[in-house]
Amino acid sequence: MSDTASRAPVMQDVARLAGVSHQTVSRVINGAASIRPETRDRVLQAIERLGYRPNTAARTLVRGRSATIGIITTASTLFGPTSVHRTVNTAAREAGFFASSVSLAEMSREGFDAAVDHLDRLAVEGIVVIAGHDEALEVARSRSARMPFVIVEGDLTRARRTVGVDNVAGARLATRHLLDLGHVEVAHVTGPLDWAESRARLEGWRAEMVAAGHRPMEPVPGDWSAESGYRAGLALAESPDVTAVFAANDQMAVGVLRALHESGRTVPDDVSVVGFDDVPEAAYLIPPLTTVRQDFAAIGRAAIAMLTAAISGETDQVPSLIDPELIVRASSAPPGQTRSTAT
Repeated sequence: MSDTASRAPVMQDVARLAGVSHQTVSRVINGAASIRPETRDRVLQAIERLGYRPNTAARTLVRGRSATIGIITTASTLFGPTSVHRTVNTAAREAGFFASSVSLAEMSREGFDAAVDHLDRLAVEGIVVIAGHDEALEVARSRSARMPFVIVEGDLTRARRTVGVDNVAGARLATRHLLDLGHVEVAHVTGPLDWAESRARLEGWRAEMVAAGHRPMEPVPGDWSAESGYRAGLALAESPDVTAVFAANDQMAVGVLRALHESGRTVPDDVSVVGFDDVPEAAYLIPPLTTVRQDFAAIGRAAIAMLTAAISGETDQVPSLIDPELIVRASSAPPGQTRSTAT
């Protein structure tokens, strides 16, 4: 009888069967992104064949908890999701948790289920899902009964445990700023409307325009990219009545700035531009960009606080809204008037 048949398999057994080092097995178990797919597959097959239970799960059986949480996100390079991922990781460490992340190429049901199963094998106590678009939210909700889930940056009206910035309030701040400067025709460049943040920012812009007694013009569609903002800016530059543009994120605002420049319309003399996010480069554009700042650190802390409460058995939870902040710089000014100073 082999030695593994009479005892529980250990990590070295997995490494031997897969033909890798035990450090590689550990990295696969902890979701490291740098592992080659073929290596990862060999390790996972060895784990399944041997029935190996990672040490995290064994510690859970002894101590009653793993002190580990999971994070599921998409492989996005957008500023918002990547910032949230970073701050959730930081907040988890500060709260005494290890965090194991799974990054999905796309948030499909099959991919999400595989990610949950992977994190379940690590005996995570709960999962934070960074889900900005509708399909991701629906997939996450379908699995939320098995363990505590917190949805970050999704539609805060469609799940119990959700955390995010108040996008409606942020859009209203941006629009009110432009209206207070004296602008009447404030255009809006939207993000993709299958993202909850996009719809909320559209709602806030429209509500503030209506509250001021103005009839909002048809919004111009974008997809979060600078290229889509550029296309929107070229279209808006042809309308002399448009003296202000609120873009749903800073990347699209960058595209709007270039399009207006190429069309001979000066910012902010002819058109004011406001973005959303306050990316690090926003203060160094020409002109520096007025924008709505999201407190990503507060979002991360709120997500971990909510997950910790859920792990402890607290059921009376409501969505957590983080207040945004308007950052005024030189890209916005009264119509037809250059600002003398930039903040």
